[in-house]
Amino acid sequence: MSEKIKLATIWLAGCSGCHMSFLDLDEWLFEVAKFADIVYSPVGCDLKEYPENVDVCLVEGAVANEENWELLLKVRKRTKFLISFGDCAVTANVPAMRNMLGKADQVLKRSYLELGDVTPQLPHFPGIVPELLERVSPVHEVVQIDMFIPGCPPSAPRIQAAIEPLLKGETPKMEGRDMIKFG
Repeated sequence: MSEKIKLATIWLAGCSGCHMSFLDLDEWLFEVAKFADIVYSPVGCDLKEYPENVDVCLVEGAVANEENWELLLKVRKRTKFLISFGDCAVTANVPAMRNMLGKADQVLKRSYLELGDVTPQLPHFPGIVPELLERVSPVHEVVQIDMFIPGCPPSAPRIQAAIEPLLKGETPKMEGRDMIKFG
């Protein structure tokens, strides 16, 4: 058997539904383990530092705060093939609803002062709570993406059809309703 690929997943601003769909691969995850080592993932290992020389990474979620931004830049630099994974990563989807309220300070004022029921106050604990970016962005607006897997969340069969060829060193065919439908 040839050398296993290094597979990672990351979770930015989103609900974790894409990772739950990844776990819905159920028994096929044993097939993934034959071809890949999970080197970083909120559901597949407990490493805290994103490693160098990752072959494939699935990125779930939109880019909403400085922590998301910094992690995504590091991931792009250290990954050969980056996949925008799910509608939040592809379009910014639900997290981008915040953009309708304006810039970050307007969002914080609306959320914590105007709608605060008890002791309204702005959260300001530098180093503890990541600073919001002025607007939420889809992943491809921040870094170059090699493939998109839309869906909210993408189904387990769609995820399998997209990554199975990659595990074997082949290019997946992302075409047709089953592979590119949003929502």
